Amino acid sequence: MELKKIVGITVLSSVILFSGSLSSVNASVSTSKMTVKNSVKEEFPNIKILATGGTITGSSESSTDTTGYESGALDIETVIKGVPQLKKLANVNGEQIVNIGSQNMSNSILLKLAKRINTLLASKDVDGIVVTHGSDTLEETAYFLDLVVKSEKTVVVVGSMRPATAISADGPLNLYNAVKVASTKEATNKGVLVTLNDRIGAARYITKTHTTAVDTFKSPEQGYVGEIASDKVLFYNKPTRKHTTQSVFDVSKFDKLPQVDIIYGYQNDSRYFYDTAVEAGAKGIVVAGAGNGLLSDAALAGARDAVKKGVVITRSSRVGSGVVTHETSDDKDKFVTSDSLNPQKARILLMLALTKTKDPKKIQEYFNEY
Repeated sequence: MELKKIVGITVLSSVILFSGSLSSVNASVSTSKMTVKNSVKEEFPNIKILATGGTITGSSESSTDTTGYESGALDIETVIKGVPQLKKLANVNGEQIVNIGSQNMSNSILLKLAKRINTLLASKDVDGIVVTHGSDTLEETAYFLDLVVKSEKTVVVVGSMRPATAISADGPLNLYNAVKVASTKEATNKGVLVTLNDRIGAARYITKTHTTAVDTFKSPEQGYVGEIASDKVLFYNKPTRKHTTQSVFDVSKFDKLPQVDIIYGYQNDSRYFYDTAVEAGAKGIVVAGAGNGLLSDAALAGARDAVKKGVVITRSSRVGSGVVTHETSDDKDKFVTSDSLNPQKARILLMLALTKTKDPKKIQEYFNEY
């Protein structure tokens, strides 16, 4: 009996010792898991979301209201909290630049946004940028950033067509996809990208084509550069024109940009729009001409007189796609042609070109290159 007790005690002691060893091992494994988990989290890319407002932060009292909502009603922190899945992609934090409908986007805000992006991307603590933006002028901001951002790190501009309060709001998934693209190494050095409706577009080529549909952003001629499918970022093309680090345009020291106006061509138009623009201080005028950027005789007279007063005229087209070809008459009139840029993007490039030169020949080179 005594022996059994001794044996029992011995066995019991061994069990206790073994249990203690297991506890130590478990504690060690648990600590290791925590260390690995923390290490993985630290290895997540750091993505900064810069918010400017728009439909993606819009709100309405009715869940079926997709047009009469208030743009920019929600702040970026609220929007980020509404997409908790972002935590699985990156270390995300937001910053409110402005909170407006994009129809109110101004040159001063563009400059503020571009300077902030360049400052952030110069830091080792930021791996990519997502800009939330209203869809109406999103393509203009994206193209502006494409020309002035000085980094190969990824910048993605994202918006939505339905407010955050709507049934089947597209904003949350668009934002998730934008962060995913910004976190993807394959997206680097592709210029500024635009992500909506599971598609990835180059800022140079993408444009809004429908007033309300969620698939409104398209690249009619050049096509998308990629897509998001089955939670994977897939790239098939890349922009061929100069952008970001290849660009000669630097706005770091600018507080304002040259005034450039757009004049729309139509039947029975007149020259007074040109005269008025010149009197109002325009340094450049983009003509949204008919067909291949054609001007009526009356408009042509106004444009030619504007050139004589030092204003740069750029012929674009109201058609929506295609190249405006450069003719011998353009050289005679000292006109610039916009290549495949639509009027609103031609305005962006002309503004930046005028910060470098007023020579139409040199500006034409910019339109051929960017």
